[in-house]
Amino acid sequence: MKPDPNPDSAGRGLLLLSLLLLAALTAVALLTRPLIPIDETRYVSAAWEMWLRGDFLVPFKNGEPYSHKPPFMFWMFQAGWALLGVNDWWPRLVLPLFSAGALLLTYRLARRLWPQHPGLGGQAALVLVSTLLWIVFSTSVMFDVILAFWVLLGMHGVLAASAGSRRGFVMLGIAIGMGVLTKGPVILLNLLPITVLAPWWNPGLKWGRWFGGVGLAVLLGAAIALAWALPAGMAGGEAYRNAIFWGQTANRMVESFAHRRPFWWYLPLLPLLLFPWIVWPGLWKALAHHWRTGLDHGTRFCLAWMLPVFIAFSFISGKQPHYLVPLFPAFALLAVRVLADRPVSRVGLPALLVAALGGALMLAGSGQIAALDDQVAALPPLWPGALLVLLALAAWVAGRRGVSPVLSLAVLGAAMLALVQLTAARSIGPLYDIKPMAQAIKQVQDEGRPVANAARYHAQYQFLGRLEAPLVELQGAELTRWLAAHPEAYAVIYLKGTQNLDRIPARFKQAYRGGAVVLVNARAAARLLPVHVE
Repeated sequence: MKPDPNPDSAGRGLLLLSLLLLAALTAVALLTRPLIPIDETRYVSAAWEMWLRGDFLVPFKNGEPYSHKPPFMFWMFQAGWALLGVNDWWPRLVLPLFSAGALLLTYRLARRLWPQHPGLGGQAALVLVSTLLWIVFSTSVMFDVILAFWVLLGMHGVLAASAGSRRGFVMLGIAIGMGVLTKGPVILLNLLPITVLAPWWNPGLKWGRWFGGVGLAVLLGAAIALAWALPAGMAGGEAYRNAIFWGQTANRMVESFAHRRPFWWYLPLLPLLLFPWIVWPGLWKALAHHWRTGLDHGTRFCLAWMLPVFIAFSFISGKQPHYLVPLFPAFALLAVRVLADRPVSRVGLPALLVAALGGALMLAGSGQIAALDDQVAALPPLWPGALLVLLALAAWVAGRRGVSPVLSLAVLGAAMLALVQLTAARSIGPLYDIKPMAQAIKQVQDEGRPVANAARYHAQYQFLGRLEAPLVELQGAELTRWLAAHPEAYAVIYLKGTQNLDRIPARFKQAYRGGAVVLVNARAAARLLPVHVE
């Protein structure tokens, strides 16, 4: 590959391309999939109940204070509703907007780490926006991309402070405080290890000044978080106060050990989470070459950011893939830096794997995978799989002709997820779109009838139906007694399968997450409960 005569201009062009890819992926997500229960629907419903109450301190879920998550993301939803009116689409744009901010911060961070390589920032943004897990959570109503934004802001603060700027410590403190308001104290696990390892990645720091500044930053972050937590604790009552001051720290850690996953659990997931980059042999060869030639300041910074946090999450037995999302910018930065020393162009293995996926999608669309027959609402179309095979072939040809592998793999990775979503839209989407059920519940409530949910309720219907009253959450004998005492009521019943769905007289019924859900009157619910309920 020939070096670009104007790498700074090329970097800005790649940054723009990464933002365009993010916009395209956001549009595909909005058009192809609903808010997915139970997480996405629960979080938007918590914001909806805050909106109904005019309460911006305490999140609520089904009429009760909701202590499991801090309010920042809910505030962002409400800010958009205040400007644009209550709608379904704004909460789904908040995460892509923060993802775009994270791409910009990643771009700027690369320029601060390697000013002698001005083109790396755009490449890093492109790697990040095309990494599978980052794409998924950039278009999902979850907290992790917002947390990653604050982590990136904190990393800018750490770099500025290490260069002697007091404002860097202020920036770090703001990032800590806003991270706590986004997802709790986990922000400290993401930001503090790199400050402890600062003497390794930036030798010559004055330890006393450095750790004193970090301590003041933590105090500033605590003050920002407490500015919400103290009045919220007073307003939410004793149980809520105890939950946010104790349950979100020690109790959460203790509970994680009740759902034990082994230390190595993340390792076999990495090829999927970091696809297509981590399965590309060229990246590993470049990393080995860079290791042999010696780590520079920037690569030490990325390793000090990424490895201690990954190891810590591996030791904590409560694991979820999205916990790693704030580490992905560090991976993107490290990847483009090592590739700068040893440029490679061929992208054979990732292209082959994408082509294989395209072939599998075509088999699914032609009905050749029998195991899918009972798992989908309809067979997927054939064309996305065929197009994915062609794109994989194009990426392979481009690599052999010397086209930038970062560009080829980024476009291929983004196209892969877009086409997979288009494939799944009519096959899987109807099994998770619960808005029709939510609207049916709203009609019953508007008639003045109470509605019970015959399972643990995650508030999945509250926002989608614009419900203004909670559902009664009961199971087993308690629900049976309640139905007998409220003959005018309705109940939401969850069925294990769809085989006898047509025979059930229901106000509304639909397929749902591999089974079915029905809205039935009290008499029909009493007949269904002993036999069909999960």
